[in-house]
Amino acid sequence: MRKMLLFFGLLLASGAWAQSARQPNIIFILVDDLGYGDVGVFHQNARKALKDPSVPFMETPSLDKMASGGAVFTQQYANAPVCVSSRSSLLTGVTQGHAVVRNNQFDRALEDNYTIASTLKAAGYSTVAIGKWGLQGTGKNDWPGHPLKRGFDNYYGYMRHSDGHEHYPKEGLYRKTKEVYDNTVNVTEGLDKCYTGDLWTARAKQWIIDHKKEKKSAPFFMYLAYDTPHAVIELPTQAYPAGGGLTGGLKWVGKPGHMINTASGEIDSWMAPQFKNAQYLDKATGKMTPWKDVNKRYATVVQRLDAQVGDLLQLLKDLKIDDNTIVVFTSDNGPSQESYLKEDYTPEFFQGYGPFDGIKRDQWEGGMRTPTIVQWKGTVNGGKTVLQPSFLSDWMPTLLDAAGLAAPARTDGVSLLPALTGKGIQQKQTLYSEYFFDGKTPGYLDFEQNHRNRMRNQMQFIREGDYVGVRYDIRSSDDDFEIYNVVKDPKEKRNLAQELPELQKTLKERVLQLRLRSDEAPRPYDSVPVPPVPGKEARKGMQYQLYKGGFLWVPKGTGLKAVKAGSGDMKTALNALLNSDAGSLSGYLRVPADGAYTFYLKAEGKAFVRLHDIALLDADYGYVPGTEVRQTLLLKAGLHSMRLLFKREGQNPKAALYWSGPGFEKRLLQPADFY
Repeated sequence: MRKMLLFFGLLLASGAWAQSARQPNIIFILVDDLGYGDVGVFHQNARKALKDPSVPFMETPSLDKMASGGAVFTQQYANAPVCVSSRSSLLTGVTQGHAVVRNNQFDRALEDNYTIASTLKAAGYSTVAIGKWGLQGTGKNDWPGHPLKRGFDNYYGYMRHSDGHEHYPKEGLYRKTKEVYDNTVNVTEGLDKCYTGDLWTARAKQWIIDHKKEKKSAPFFMYLAYDTPHAVIELPTQAYPAGGGLTGGLKWVGKPGHMINTASGEIDSWMAPQFKNAQYLDKATGKMTPWKDVNKRYATVVQRLDAQVGDLLQLLKDLKIDDNTIVVFTSDNGPSQESYLKEDYTPEFFQGYGPFDGIKRDQWEGGMRTPTIVQWKGTVNGGKTVLQPSFLSDWMPTLLDAAGLAAPARTDGVSLLPALTGKGIQQKQTLYSEYFFDGKTPGYLDFEQNHRNRMRNQMQFIREGDYVGVRYDIRSSDDDFEIYNVVKDPKEKRNLAQELPELQKTLKERVLQLRLRSDEAPRPYDSVPVPPVPGKEARKGMQYQLYKGGFLWVPKGTGLKAVKAGSGDMKTALNALLNSDAGSLSGYLRVPADGAYTFYLKAEGKAFVRLHDIALLDADYGYVPGTEVRQTLLLKAGLHSMRLLFKREGQNPKAALYWSGPGFEKRLLQPADFY
C-alpha cells in the first residue's frame, strides 16, 4: 500500500496529465521510408481529386480514417533523413546534436541512457518492441544495445539493420542470411513464407490480446517498427484476410512453418487487383502507358501497410481499449529511390515527397518531413490539424506527459500535448539536425533547378519559427545558410538569405549552441567556439525554480509548476535548490576570454547541466554519487546561459560545479561568475 501511495504521489507531482484516472496505453507505429506525400490525407487524395490520367495516385483509407478521427501533424520532422539516426533520436528523446548514433552508423548500439521504453516502464508500463531494431551494437546474442537492455520487457523482430532490407526472413529475393529474434532466441527457421509486414502485425495483435487477458487494465507501450516499404519492394503471399481486429484480418497461428495465417501460397506473388493493369497518360508520348512493375509493387506495399494499421486499430476497438490508447503513426524519413530490384523505383511517380523537394538523405523538406497521425479517442478531437513544428524526439516527453511524468533533463524535445489537445500552453523550440552523406540530391524535373543534383556531403538544418536554414556541402562555419519561409514557401523556392542578414547571423550562432561534437561523426564546425548571448544587460545573481514530488530522474522542468521561484546570489539559490525535492538554477556565466574551458560536476544526488541548449554535464542516468563528470568546450568571451537541474537524493544533498580555462586552474564556480 505504501508503494502504491508513493507511486500515485509521484504521478500527481510529476506531470500535467497526472490527474487522469487512467494512464493511456501507447502504440507508436514507425514505418520505413514512407514519404509525406505517400499518404492519402497528406497528398495522394489531392492527386486523385485532379482526375488527371497523367497523375497516378494511391489510396490509404485506413490512415485517412485514423486522421479524420484524430489529428494530423503537417510540420512534423524526422530528426535525420536516414533511418538509424532518426530512430535513435526518437527512442532517446535527443536531437542529432546530442545523439550517440549519427550519420549512417547502422547497427551501432543505442546509448545506455533513458529511453521512451525505460522511462515508461518505470511508470508502470509493460513495454514491447516489434519489428526492425538496428541499434544493437556488435556481438552475437549478447548485443549491448539489445531492446531488452534499453527498457523493453519483450522483443520480436529483426535485430540487424540490413536484415530489414528483406521482407521474407526465411526466403526472399535479395538477402539470404536473415534472423528474427523472439527476445534472445533466433526463431527464423519456423518462419516459412512470412511476409514481415504481416508477421509484425500478427505478432502485435497477439501480444495485445495476451496482455489484455493477463494484465487486464495495466497500461502498455508498444513500439511497432515496420521495415516496409523500404528496400526490396516485395509483394505479400496473398490477399489481406477478410475483416480485421479480434475476429478477422491477420492472425498469429504460432505453429513453426505456419506462424501466421498468410504463411502459405507463393512468396512475392500477390499484387493488389487495382494496380495489375493500371495505366497513366504519358505526356511525353501522349499515350496511355502501363505502370512499371516496380510502381505496382510500391502501391501494393503501401496499401498493405494501410490495411495492417486498420487491422490493429480495429483490434483496439474490439477489445474496448481504443478510448484510452494513444496511437501514433509516422515515418522515419522521406521517401527512398531504392527498390533493390532490377527495375529502379523513383518517388517521382507518386510524388512521394509531396509538395516539397528532397528525398531520403536530403535535408530539404521532402527528406525531413514525415506523415504523422495521432489517434486518442475522447481526448483529441477528430479532424484536427497540428501546425506546431516538431521532431520525432518530441514524442518521448509527449508520451511521458500523457503518462503523468516529467521528462528527464537530458531530453531535448518538448511535450506536444498542448498543441495536440488544445489544453495548456505549447512550448516553442528550435529544431536542429546535422547529417553527412557522400552523394547528390536527385535531379528530378519537378524539383527546383537549384535543388537538383546538389552535392550533399556535410549538411545542417535548423528551424526557427516559420524559417528554415539549410546548408549543403558545408566547408566552413562561415558558409551561409539558405533561408526559406517554409510556411509560405514549402517547396523552398525563394532563398531569403540576402534579405535577412540578422537571421543569418543568428542561425550561424545558434547551431553552435545546440550540439556537442562527436568524434565518430566529425563536422567542419567542430573547432569553432560557442558564441555568447548577444546584447544582454546583466546583474549579479541567479534565478531558481523549485519543484515538489517523488521524481524518478532529474526532471527537465518544462511543464512543471514551481512551488517556489525566486532569485538571489549563487549561494542563496543553491541552498534553496538543495533543500527541495528537485529544481533548477539558471543564469549567465561570464566567460572572461576566448578559449577551451573544462567543466566538472560532482553531486550527492543527481544533476544535469546545460550551457545554452548544449547537454554539458550528465550526472543523472547511472550516476554514482560523489563521482565527477566533466566536459570541455570551446567558448567565446561573454555571457553564456547556464542551467543546473538537480534532484534530491539521500539526507545530505550536495552539488559542486567547477571549471578551468585560459589562465586559471580548476576552481569552484563563484557567485561573481554568474549574472
